[in-house]
Amino acid sequence: MVKKRYIIPIFVPHLGCPNDCTFCNQRKISGQIKNITENDVRDIIEFYLSNFKESNSYKEVAFYGGSFTGIDEQLQEKLLKSAYDYIKEKKIDAIRISTRPDYIDKKILKRLKKYKVKTIELGVQSTNDYILEKCKRGHTYEDVVRASKLIKKYGFTLGHQMMIGLPESTHQDDINTAKDLIRLKPKIVRIYPVLVIKGTELEKQYKNGEYEPLTVNQAVERCKELCYLFGKKKINIIRIGLQNTDSISAPTNMGSEVVAGPYHETFRQLVESSIYYDTIVSKIKKINTKVKEVEIIVNPQDVNNVIGYKKQNILKLKEMYDLDVVIKQDIKHSVDKIDVVVTKKYKDFLDDKEKVKK
Repeated sequence: MVKKRYIIPIFVPHLGCPNDCTFCNQRKISGQIKNITENDVRDIIEFYLSNFKESNSYKEVAFYGGSFTGIDEQLQEKLLKSAYDYIKEKKIDAIRISTRPDYIDKKILKRLKKYKVKTIELGVQSTNDYILEKCKRGHTYEDVVRASKLIKKYGFTLGHQMMIGLPESTHQDDINTAKDLIRLKPKIVRIYPVLVIKGTELEKQYKNGEYEPLTVNQAVERCKELCYLFGKKKINIIRIGLQNTDSISAPTNMGSEVVAGPYHETFRQLVESSIYYDTIVSKIKKINTKVKEVEIIVNPQDVNNVIGYKKQNILKLKEMYDLDVVIKQDIKHSVDKIDVVVTKKYKDFLDDKEKVKK
């Protein structure tokens, strides 16, 4: 039986990061103002451990935000040691960190090995050097290549984080970034559509008419393409879109730090539902007759994605194909797999109407 996985998130906003990218305000993105201490690390771990429901589970401490390996070495070791103590006590299983590609070298990796860090995620964002420069990232694609190879050589699990809709980044640029990352063979990837956040240079560019963010539909379609690319290579997409918080919410919400951009409270579901919709339509088109009603057999875990946000998939199938859908849940059915069974052809429907008339 697969163990339940729990993440203990610890945010270190902007610690270790040498510059301000045009799109970034880490304190507002993380919803955290104060810097973290080793005592905070212990308090956060204890809080989460006391609230996890399943004791026989896989538990991982994740240092998010900022650039972890750029933090002052003494503080870095204190934070790592606080988490490592729980590994020694067998209360947690692993540690993961996120950092910049230009803040990885052999000395740093040896330090992370010492404290049993398992996964290193690199904030890549784009593999186009022109776009990286425009966003004031302060690193190049070559830094990404070098760091990725080094991380894998030292036996860490490699993760990449990329963004879509960056300033001057085209649809093809985003596709090329995904293809470049695939060649570096990460195990995991995160995809973040760019949101315009208060207090950033991007906010000024947006208000001056120099930057136009993607719409939700554009971001969904672009992320869907990336899902197909990464999926073909069995690269696990562990997040699509920023985590919802009090500050990362709809721009119309009180207290939201989002000014504009493709924000949606269930963004990943929109992407996955769109993929399911394409799969259903593809299966129906292979049936060499006009279909009136189908039964879709799925694992209960996939029902929401098949139905779609606010029943969008069901409504679209009705509108586009005059098709009625019945959902059948089967716990024995494979997750991420759907079967479509024709329960009524259009000819049967017409025959039934004729019978009613008679």
